[in-house]
Amino acid sequence: MLYKKYKQYPSVENLERQWPNKKIDKAPIYCSVDLRDGNQALVNPLNEEQKLEYFQTLVKMGFKNIEVAYPSASDTDFNFVRKLIEEDLVPLDVAIQILIPAKKEWIKRSVEAMVGVKNAVFHLYNPTNEFQREVVFKKSKEEIILMAVESMKYLIELTSEFEGKITYQYSPESFSQTELEFALEICNEVIKVVKPTVENKMIINLPNTLEACTANVYADRIEWMCNNLINKEAVIVSVHPHNDRGTSVASTELAVLAGAQKVEGTLFGNGERAGNLDLVNFAFNIYSQGINPELDLTFIDEVKKMYEKMTQLKVHERHPFVGEMIFTAFSGGHQDAVKKGIDFYRANKSEFWTVPYLPIDPRDINRTFENIIRVNSQSGKGGVAFIIEEFLNEKLSKETSIKFGKIVKKQSDTLQRELNKEEIISLYKESKNTF
Repeated sequence: MLYKKYKQYPSVENLERQWPNKKIDKAPIYCSVDLRDGNQALVNPLNEEQKLEYFQTLVKMGFKNIEVAYPSASDTDFNFVRKLIEEDLVPLDVAIQILIPAKKEWIKRSVEAMVGVKNAVFHLYNPTNEFQREVVFKKSKEEIILMAVESMKYLIELTSEFEGKITYQYSPESFSQTELEFALEICNEVIKVVKPTVENKMIINLPNTLEACTANVYADRIEWMCNNLINKEAVIVSVHPHNDRGTSVASTELAVLAGAQKVEGTLFGNGERAGNLDLVNFAFNIYSQGINPELDLTFIDEVKKMYEKMTQLKVHERHPFVGEMIFTAFSGGHQDAVKKGIDFYRANKSEFWTVPYLPIDPRDINRTFENIIRVNSQSGKGGVAFIIEEFLNEKLSKETSIKFGKIVKKQSDTLQRELNKEEIISLYKESKNTF
């Protein structure tokens, strides 16, 4: 393996980091980019009707910021934005966000799509890393800064007569591969153009466009930027983490500790390459710590069904909190602990959820206990006792549990598969007189 051709990601020097001592105590501002970043990663991009159904689900979940399109990229995106605005399909408390490349004709086209909008985020970006500057665009640092500054000026000029609530967002698009000092310089120059106030803030978005560093280094970069941005009290710092290393959720959590106030991602992590930040995973992590996630997760199985239909992608069975098997225990030792934990929780009417191996109460997302304990040859007395008590309302003694557990194990070994609830109950009824 030719590992020598790869360079280690640079660390942030001389940072007296504060984020390791902080805790997440509230949900950040969420921005779903399913309909733009997620959509562009699909084999079959969503049509207008599908986009609308997806958008309405996001609104129902409680998203207040939704990036809906890249209007200059296609007529489908442009027309979808017009539909939302002209048919008044956007609640007043929801801001629709569009992505805009730093090129005049595309800025103009994007602004045309948003005429009449009541609550909007205009998200301007241009690539900033060294390779893109020197090889792709063949421009100097000064020319790249000028591109961002002149584009933001033009965007402000075109939207100056808009009557709705307007927020400007800027991204150094390849922040994760951009030298920190240059990323800071270009962001500060754009802030000077926008002139945000505490009452009318702008957003600086710092994407992990290609996740190439450990989560702690990303947090260091975010904290360093937060420490050095000008007019910081009038700036909302946003992050847009990708998942190339498989650590986007961790990177986001640490970035929030480091000062990020807004997070961009998608349902179940859909996105290019390894995907975007999984907002569902992130929100459930907050929820499991006793913090209001500020999203309605109670109908997440319905959301998952919509997502799989629209994207033609499948949510993995082991997806944290949502996968079909995430609450399932086959191991006899695990099953025994789960049974005793649930028994204790019910008997004591406990204030806090402490059941072993279950990060949250499955009933919180309208799942029953039916699939928590599934029985195969690896299972033991605790699992079969739980099923009989839960679904026949018959409490088994320890001795009976052991005897019946052996019968079930033998049957599972013989069939070389797991036994479902109905088979176990039938087997119990057939053999109970022998105990």
